[in-house]
Amino acid sequence: MTVSETSGAVAVRPAPSDSVTLLIADDDEVTRSGLRLLLAAQPGISVVGEACDGVEAVEQARRLRPDVVLMDVRMPRRNGIEATRLLLAGSAAPPKVVVITTFENDDHVTAALGAGASGFVLKRLPVRQIAEAVRVVAAGEAILFPAALRRMVAARPLGSAEALPHAALTGREEEVLRLMATGLSNPAIAESLTLSLETVKTHVGNVLTKLGAHNRTHAVVIAYESGLVAPGFAGFGGPGSSSARATS
Repeated sequence: MTVSETSGAVAVRPAPSDSVTLLIADDDEVTRSGLRLLLAAQPGISVVGEACDGVEAVEQARRLRPDVVLMDVRMPRRNGIEATRLLLAGSAAPPKVVVITTFENDDHVTAALGAGASGFVLKRLPVRQIAEAVRVVAAGEAILFPAALRRMVAARPLGSAEALPHAALTGREEEVLRLMATGLSNPAIAESLTLSLETVKTHVGNVLTKLGAHNRTHAVVIAYESGLVAPGFAGFGGPGSSSARATS
């Protein structure tokens, strides 16, 4: 293992082919080192590098090509929001980004989700839950914590209803979007609406396209910020209300 004396970046031996490769970006060395040690011990995860700020996160991600970047949002030189935006725009096959944060009502987290992050986790979560979020996102799914997202957007002023192109979404698509905001998976949405799974997948794809959303999580953020979905709407409290993963 080699360590950069100037940046603190760590490069480790190549990961097994069946492991999810992970880059950890956090400006706090103790937090970063602790996450590296704990996550490297989790099944199916290989930590291939570290970054101490957003500039290094982008450089390391482009060099190491990890499957997932665990991205702190408040970092010097370049924050996690801009780093996420650059990563997703600068590659034909960009890594997935999972935001990691101390405070769930951090405006930076919502902005990072809007920039294309696939989900977020709290630093206080048990490491096995953080590891599961990394594996879920690497598999091409979104990780949603509806109750936490509800609290996050409740602390923010909602945008105007015009922010969401209501005319472009059919009534069924709006219904699907509202259920997506509860954290329901496609099979659960299909069961709730008595539709086939393929039909639901088509509706979800149409929603993402019409909203210009990077992924499922981004679509949910748009729904909240436009006012289509209110933070306290009745969908919460149902299946998946505490946390859920969902394919897009």
